[in-house]
Amino acid sequence: MESAPLISIVMPCLNEERTVACCVNEACAALRGMPYGFEVVVADNGSTDNTRVVAEAAGARVVAIQEPGYGSALMGGFRAANGKYVLMGDADMSYDFSDAPKFVTKIEEGFDMVVGNRFLGGISKGAMPFLHKYLGNPVLSFIGRLFFKAPVGDFHCGMRIFHREKLLSLCLDGTGMEFASEMILRAALSGWRMTEVPTVLRPDGRDRRPHLRTWRDGWRHLKLLLLYCPLWLFFIPGAAMLLIGVVVMLLLMGGPLHVGAAILDVHTLVYAAMLQIAGFQILSLGLFARGYATSHGLISARAPLRKFPMEWGIVFGCALLLCGIAGSVYALTLWSQKNFVYLNPIESLRVVIPSSLAITFGLQCVFMSFVIEVLRLKSSKQPADTRHLHPEA
Repeated sequence: MESAPLISIVMPCLNEERTVACCVNEACAALRGMPYGFEVVVADNGSTDNTRVVAEAAGARVVAIQEPGYGSALMGGFRAANGKYVLMGDADMSYDFSDAPKFVTKIEEGFDMVVGNRFLGGISKGAMPFLHKYLGNPVLSFIGRLFFKAPVGDFHCGMRIFHREKLLSLCLDGTGMEFASEMILRAALSGWRMTEVPTVLRPDGRDRRPHLRTWRDGWRHLKLLLLYCPLWLFFIPGAAMLLIGVVVMLLLMGGPLHVGAAILDVHTLVYAAMLQIAGFQILSLGLFARGYATSHGLISARAPLRKFPMEWGIVFGCALLLCGIAGSVYALTLWSQKNFVYLNPIESLRVVIPSSLAITFGLQCVFMSFVIEVLRLKSSKQPADTRHLHPEA
């Protein structure tokens, strides 16, 4: 090992005295004959057994990480590492550190991150629970590829290599198991070149239950993927609901709609209006979320929201408001022709519902424009440096 190594192998660790020495020895054996220096850093996250003593005896440098959590341990290890590249892997013998040289070879080809793929390399019997193997991991990885266009088939593989300084510049926030997903999606948002290599997953050597909790950590991964992609969380569902509501309303404006033996009329019109209101609200929340993300540096200031003038939203809202008022005046005229007493709801609601909907949308557009403008405001204390901004998904 050298004082300024090329590779730092970082192992997050919590009560792994049974396995940590084997992992350190395996990593050292894999890299010892390579033409570059390396070190092994064990990021101890508060072990109460002999993990620290065992790891140091095996030749690792142990750093104590006070903040609990898988992500916290990893980030502490990354900051303490000295290498240009960091290869991370668990200290429970589930990953084969003899694969380390092929990770190094790939990163030196010019990639920013190389992620292991356990489904390509092979998952030994008993190494991964059935639910994780056939549902959780494939589904979450598919969502990650769909949302962020990351060329990674195994979002949750704990063995990967990357440029240390570039990784630290991402300012990752996750403290738990969701850190694995955050690392990839933030890298994808920043335009990193990523690839993957097959790696083997073995049954771990623990004599206790794993730290991973299926439903809790699965939800944390999914929540993170959704929060970083307002397109799929807000805009696509909102636009779909709004479009369906508009189409159904237009079809019913001229009269009842016959669908087989069923007759759709004003009652369906009410639900179409509800769909439009819900869709519009979801789209509004998406704009607010994107405005917040822009002002906090999570997406680029070049996003369309930054270029959309507040005055356009006010003008559009006022136009909707005038249309709604005009429709309401027409409904009032129809009512006056009945001496302000009885109106046939089947006829009047075809005017009243769209008119009230236009008034509602108009008012929301006007005030929503002001809220978006507020989100664009920056505090005088905010630093001017925006080099950390990432392009929007």
